[in-house]
Amino acid sequence: MRLFHRFALFSATIFFTSGLLADTIERSSENPQRDIEALREWINTRRQVTVKEIGGALSISGEVRTEFQATTETVNGIKQRGHGGATPINSRAYDVEVNIMIDYRADRTWAAIKLEFDNDAGIFSGTFNKIKLEKAYFGARLVKQDTHVIDLEIGRRKMGTILDSKLEFNSFFDGAYLKYDRAYEKVGDFYAHAGIFVINERVNQYGFVGEFGLLDIRNTGVYAKYSIIDWDTKDTEDRVRRQQFDFIISQFILGYKFIPKYFLKKVVILYAAGLYNHEAEPIAISDFKKANKGGYLGVSIGELRKQGDWAFDGNYQVLQAQAVPDFDISGIGLGNANDSGFYTLKVDGKGGPTTRKTAAGNGNYRGFVLTLEYLFTNNLNLQQQWQQSITLDKSIGPFRRFKQYEMELVYLF
Repeated sequence: MRLFHRFALFSATIFFTSGLLADTIERSSENPQRDIEALREWINTRRQVTVKEIGGALSISGEVRTEFQATTETVNGIKQRGHGGATPINSRAYDVEVNIMIDYRADRTWAAIKLEFDNDAGIFSGTFNKIKLEKAYFGARLVKQDTHVIDLEIGRRKMGTILDSKLEFNSFFDGAYLKYDRAYEKVGDFYAHAGIFVINERVNQYGFVGEFGLLDIRNTGVYAKYSIIDWDTKDTEDRVRRQQFDFIISQFILGYKFIPKYFLKKVVILYAAGLYNHEAEPIAISDFKKANKGGYLGVSIGELRKQGDWAFDGNYQVLQAQAVPDFDISGIGLGNANDSGFYTLKVDGKGGPTTRKTAAGNGNYRGFVLTLEYLFTNNLNLQQQWQQSITLDKSIGPFRRFKQYEMELVYLF
């Protein structure tokens, strides 16, 4: 089954990419130096051409954010943050953030860029050099028909922007993503998306991911989505490193989107999801049992479109210790101020292996998160969030508690 998933996802991506690149490779192999010089000349020429001349639409947008967080976290009853805490991390944090987005779209091609400048506030505690390339990809429409389209996108963006989950897909997707979308008048809107991405280029390690779904089934507002991601793609004799990537995760989401006639008259979405790691094994640090499942249940009310609009989302999450890799968990977590891992003492794989008492990481929790947003103007958004969690299985790792309040003002332009 694992080989089939890998082969299907890899073949789909490579098949469409190879056709686009084959002609270029064949011609450039004869005289690479001449082609490089020609490419440089072409680029310099293109810089002098305006968007109006080449066609398409160029848009520039941005966000200015100010953020406040108040966090409490304990491990086996020991305070982790703030004065007297076991780590140097403060219990209160103030951030200043700017995001710059540039998008270009032509008839059948497009590109997107997002630069994030996220810095700590303060004269002595502040930072001024934290810059991240959050998004950089381009795409092309390979097939355009009345009822279906096929797109190919290559580059970087957060997995959570192209795949749906409140528990996983917190990593960056650096790779190629193939998308097939088709509308069925009496059935619903079907899509099937798949891609290959880089995990670690130093050891030639790549991952595979795919998601397909059916939206607005028979015009009822019901939707269903299934995704699968394969992290276990590199054989190694290093037991600890092998455990870090022992994850092939299936996730199923079922939701219902509607507008109540007699209550609120706002868009309401009821949703539930469950996930399962097919590769988990019962080992000593998991108390010789599989801790490989997770899920969430929630409701979303309202949409933000204009001044005075508000939106609310609340959900309850459960995630076992072996369900999702530490580095890819997008859910509440348990704070993890000391950056501990489940299989290794640190999330990044350093520090050596853990024991049943020290195995921590970002999973093995149950908790809830409440988010409320309000548009003061068409540009100014107030976001508030409360989340808290507690250790799910007390026989695995230390016993932890986590609570956090966050308030953020976002000005969009």
